[in-house]
Amino acid sequence: MTSNPLPLEASGYSSAVRAPSLPLTALLLTWNETANIGRTLAALHWLNDILVIDSGSTDGTLEVLAAHPNVRVLHRRFDSFAEQCNFGLDRISTEWVLSLDADYGVPPELARSMQSLLERADRDHLAGFSLPFRYCIDGRPLRGSLLPPRTCLYRTLRGRYRDEGHGHRVVIEGEVAPLPVPLLHDDRKPLARWLASQQKYLQIEAANLLGTPSHRLSWVDRLRKHTPLSPLAAITFCLLLRGGLLDGRAGLIYALQRTYAELLLVLMLDEARRRKVNIAEAATASAEPT
Repeated sequence: MTSNPLPLEASGYSSAVRAPSLPLTALLLTWNETANIGRTLAALHWLNDILVIDSGSTDGTLEVLAAHPNVRVLHRRFDSFAEQCNFGLDRISTEWVLSLDADYGVPPELARSMQSLLERADRDHLAGFSLPFRYCIDGRPLRGSLLPPRTCLYRTLRGRYRDEGHGHRVVIEGEVAPLPVPLLHDDRKPLARWLASQQKYLQIEAANLLGTPSHRLSWVDRLRKHTPLSPLAAITFCLLLRGGLLDGRAGLIYALQRTYAELLLVLMLDEARRRKVNIAEAATASAEPT
């Protein structure tokens, strides 16, 4: 089992942070994020510059963004997550960028440590930092999740994004150091939106697994590609190895979410092999921000 959660406040992680003078811009992508964007921006109130690339929001997201004087919004039709991020990077002038999704939360401990982090980077000639995740259910941080650390804080000119499976990954020129202080992944969009997103994401993921030689895949992705065991592995990992049983209902809900996603992926891969369905074409046709 993992250790007890860090003392992070799920609903108040913007409090008690003084505004440091940092050569830092936050970069966010949005598309209909009223369920999340207010909390994300509140946790970044200490930053002077937040650049948002919006993909055509129609749900009130733009009104929320307009209420924050430290936010500037650029509009771009969505083609891929990597292209949206690279478009934003080309329009940032600060030395450092904090690249976030619209449902991420920056806890006070991380915000307060930014100044010393960047001083350390200059001293050690670092190009960026990778941060672990704490997944939240209804705002409650869990003990663990399946999300790997992500490089979110890096020198603007050292990073470039590329699409990878259903997501995107930044490639950093230079050394990246790990940090122990986590980001919060706190998505509170309705279940129907989550289900629709999973179908689109997993079509892309299935196409990527089928189109990539097995020797180039991680052992986890080889398991997903060649066996039907990933749903069982997901629920076991979440509940036992990541301590989800100790999180009660929230831990069970997260484990069921991840098991559902892995089961859907197994069924998509099986159908593609049996019926020779072109998942890549279906994924491309349905590609849009979620």
